[in-house]
Amino acid sequence: NGELRDDGHFFYENVSGDFVASVKVIGQYAALYDQAGLMVRQDETTWLKCGIEFVNGVQMASAVVTRDYSDWSIRPLANPPAVWLRVARHGGTIEVYVSLDGVAYEMIRQAHLSDAPTLQVGVMFCAPTGPGFAVRFENFAIQR
Repeated sequence: NGELRDDGHFFYENVSGDFVASVKVIGQYAALYDQAGLMVRQDETTWLKCGIEFVNGVQMASAVVTRDYSDWSIRPLANPPAVWLRVARHGGTIEVYVSLDGVAYEMIRQAHLSDAPTLQVGVMFCAPTGPGFAVRFENFAIQR
């Protein structure tokens, strides 16, 4: 629809080169599109966000890649109490992984994002249609 939205909560640090970022996310999702997870961002038109997105009463593993235009991929996770996320950068490519136990990870997305030497990497959350919700991030780490 041509709409540019760049107003979610994003707590990050600048990271140069390749990295692996990970976090455990526990959320009390309630409203349509409540979401929490990891984000990798160059600017308002080049970014990736991944995590849980609440869609029609179900927690979905979600990944959005934006390079001028956004795409969206989701798959149901049957409302687990916690989800572990991992993103890995290899050059311009980002891989997104999800785990329900923090041990066994499954890749849910691979995409070209950016060749920029430094990107913003951190946790994100937003409630675009609801009043907000409680979310807890545990063990956030970036390995270089």
